[in-house]
Amino acid sequence: MSIAVEIKDFSKSYKKIQAVDDISLSIQTGEIYGLIGPDGAGKSTLMQAVAGVLRFNSGQIRVFDQLIDSDKSAEKIKHSLGFMPQGLGLNLYPDLSIEENIDFFANLRGVSSETLQQRKKMLLEVSNLNKFKDRAMKNLSGGMKQKLGLVCTLIHQPRFVILDEPTTGVDPVSRRDFWEMLNQLVREENMTALISTAYMDEATRFNRLTVMHKGKVLDSGTADEIIERTPGWLIEIESKNPKELLPKILSHFPQAEEFGQMIRITGFDIAVEKAQKIIESLIDGKKDRWYFVPIGLEDVFIHRLNHVLDQPETVTQMDLNQGLTPLMSTSELSEELIKAEQLVRRFDKFTAVDKVSFNVSSGEIFGLLGANGAGKSTVIKMLTGILPPSEGSGFVAGHDMATSSMAIKESIGYMSQAFSLYLDLTVNENIDLFGRIYGLSGRRLKERSHWVLAMGHLENVQNTTVGSLPMGKRQRLALGCALVHEPRVLFLDEPTSGVDPIGRREFWQILVELAKNTGVAILVTTHYMQEAEHCHKLALMQAGKVVAYDSPKQLKRDLKERRGSVLSFKVSNPYTSLSLLQKSGYSKVALFGSRVQLFSQTVTNTRKTVSEMFVNNNIEIENIMVLEPTLEDVFVDKIESAIK
Repeated sequence: MSIAVEIKDFSKSYKKIQAVDDISLSIQTGEIYGLIGPDGAGKSTLMQAVAGVLRFNSGQIRVFDQLIDSDKSAEKIKHSLGFMPQGLGLNLYPDLSIEENIDFFANLRGVSSETLQQRKKMLLEVSNLNKFKDRAMKNLSGGMKQKLGLVCTLIHQPRFVILDEPTTGVDPVSRRDFWEMLNQLVREENMTALISTAYMDEATRFNRLTVMHKGKVLDSGTADEIIERTPGWLIEIESKNPKELLPKILSHFPQAEEFGQMIRITGFDIAVEKAQKIIESLIDGKKDRWYFVPIGLEDVFIHRLNHVLDQPETVTQMDLNQGLTPLMSTSELSEELIKAEQLVRRFDKFTAVDKVSFNVSSGEIFGLLGANGAGKSTVIKMLTGILPPSEGSGFVAGHDMATSSMAIKESIGYMSQAFSLYLDLTVNENIDLFGRIYGLSGRRLKERSHWVLAMGHLENVQNTTVGSLPMGKRQRLALGCALVHEPRVLFLDEPTSGVDPIGRREFWQILVELAKNTGVAILVTTHYMQEAEHCHKLALMQAGKVVAYDSPKQLKRDLKERRGSVLSFKVSNPYTSLSLLQKSGYSKVALFGSRVQLFSQTVTNTRKTVSEMFVNNNIEIENIMVLEPTLEDVFVDKIESAIK
């Protein structure tokens, strides 16, 4: 296989900041190559240099054997490139329709009229945008914007595409559609792709990848190879009383975490046989169920940072009861603090929310999930008194949302999708401002300020302007400001969108402790399915309706009963394998890098049949895994069923 891109000893600095330091990698023709890492890892810098739009300090970049060392040399390969920058629809024009955006980019790239019509028809069909071609870009959902951005990037049929975090802020269904579209085009046109992502679970989508941190390479290879080089294990324990069991588990496994009704343990520095014996001694098998789960790249990444690089990045938990008044009585701990009853919200003739009902009790984390435009934010705006309902009722902390909007606002904390702090003020100044807005002063304001700093582990940056903080610290500060007045209810609207894996994990550690120790009721929306595992209950919305409502554990169990387990084949030719399975009548087959995955209710028979088919077509099978359905599988299944 020929080399499409060769990068040798690449370095780039901005004044005294070393953005990328001595990176080398090669990308083969026809593969999807990934760059994974947190904010500030250097992914965008490297991609911009490969695209020929950023000068660098040292090293070499060759694209299709053309040395990129000047603006003139970069021009020679730009007709073969497609570049999609980071951000929802940032390369598009809001007031133009889907078709007008495509035509504009085709004209910009010098695509002939005849070629444009053929290419546009094909791309609109592949992206499922043909029914909406007259809709203005500004009226599209996040997923549709990203698919249109990809169409415009591909309209001139480039040999090599560079996509900078194309799925950030996009729901799981749209993400899966995006990947299916990209895989089809790579397979049919032998296109090469370089893609960055902040979603560690997307690592399996790449043929190969490089994991980056602070401008350096941590590891490269396939996702399986990287995981195998840092052997570890992951055990999930289902428990009726996780709050009681967790302290016992933590005494032996400090890295254990509470996930809703489950406890999750990752292990790298202890033999799995020893871990099994310890767990068996701590739990009663009749009451608790436990099993092994394949360890993911995110767990490996965080372990490497904490232990291999000796750079501890995770926060240690504080006693969140310090400075907060916990709800101690049994009646208070079981109290319903959020209640939605048949909520409806119409905008003219459009029904954004259609008879939505759910409740959230004290100390409970509730997840409101759904595709972009499903109505989640509208529900939150009604419950917080920002929007009046067209029909139905709702109660927050005992207040009727229709008549007590001011009382509700005093009883809740709220973090919106948009970052809500003042970037030119320091951390202390932001806390002081929000405290005074909520009526705090004097000694009480000082106590609450200390609590916010301790809760977010922000003491060492308290005099730093917020604009210069990493996103993870900003979000912890925003959470602290939302909690400064001790609300009983907390609303979080996609609070970790764009935050790196370490920041997300730290943030959720705080939320879990907050709910457990203080009785605060938390309602959160998110597109990260691993985050949703933390929730005690979930409501999944589609087109304004609730299409599923249960615990994460039960939702996954129900899907397994209906569709079976997931069979995952690691094969020598994934694209051919995918085509064979589809032609043989297997539905819902998914491609994950070198793996093809499908559901089966008869695992043994399906494994035998598929294996024989692959062998008869000269496809080598490296290994076969039987996996449990994930929450993302549930999400996609429920949304697709609702659309039908």
